Amino acid sequence: MPDQPVQIVSVKPVPVPTTGRGVDLEVKVTAPVSGGQLPVIVFSHGNAWSLDGYGPLVDRWAAAGFIVVQPTHLDSRRHGIGIDDPRFASIWRTRIADLHAVLDGLDDVLDRAAPVTARVDRDRVAVVGHSWGGQTAGAILGAGVLDADGNPGESFIHPAAAAGVLIGTTGTGDSLTAFAREHLPFMRPDYSTMTTPALIVAGGRDQSAMSTRGPDWFTDAYHLSPAPKRLLTIAEAEHTFGGVAGEKVAETTDEDPARVAFVADAVSAYLLDVLDREAGPWAALEDEAETAGSAYDINTT
Repeated sequence: MPDQPVQIVSVKPVPVPTTGRGVDLEVKVTAPVSGGQLPVIVFSHGNAWSLDGYGPLVDRWAAAGFIVVQPTHLDSRRHGIGIDDPRFASIWRTRIADLHAVLDGLDDVLDRAAPVTARVDRDRVAVVGHSWGGQTAGAILGAGVLDADGNPGESFIHPAAAAGVLIGTTGTGDSLTAFAREHLPFMRPDYSTMTTPALIVAGGRDQSAMSTRGPDWFTDAYHLSPAPKRLLTIAEAEHTFGGVAGEKVAETTDEDPARVAFVADAVSAYLLDVLDREAGPWAALEDEAETAGSAYDINTT
């Protein structure tokens, strides 16, 4: 992060053309007010959130020099599509289609957000997601979704995504609870095909009610996907990593603004390293992790 405060600007709602969705797809675009050749993060929110969430991450990324595009997926609570709604069963596909629509129409999206149109580097695009958004982003990076018989489905990889970050993201489906198997059968990612470079961020106290395993479930994307991958484990973090979706939100059980800032900076540092070959921020993060002892653990393949 820069030493001096950086002004940022957000434009919303920006419409994105889609077909067969039933509800218009809208995004928010956030960027620093100055600078050129800026890399892009397309961010997929967790269940029930929207383009108005995750300010602690998004604002910090923009201040670090990224243009951030945030779609509102169909499962957003503002759409009222609950788990018993017949449309819910296919929302995982719609989420992936949302990211494809944003990536396919990125020029148009940024043209509609006029302050940033001429300042983007379209060759440096990443996808990032938290929780369900992590699985959505993972599909863009090449991960599949297994059916009930364990057969892989179609590929959802998008060539525009040069790298990605998965934060608190679903592990494999062999340890789902009975409830998850019945209501969330799409939580069966196949990471063996996720070939795009990615950072996986996991919490050492992230115990999912959807899995019979412990916090190690959230490291599967690292251990089961092809290199190059990096894993950042934050020992004391629960599923919201201190409040990534926003300050004082109801689901934050481990409120810690400093931890949220560390997660945001880890994402920025990783993407600057992978997209820009600017190793300085990531090296500084590794030094901070080493100084912190067991609080943070970084692995690389």
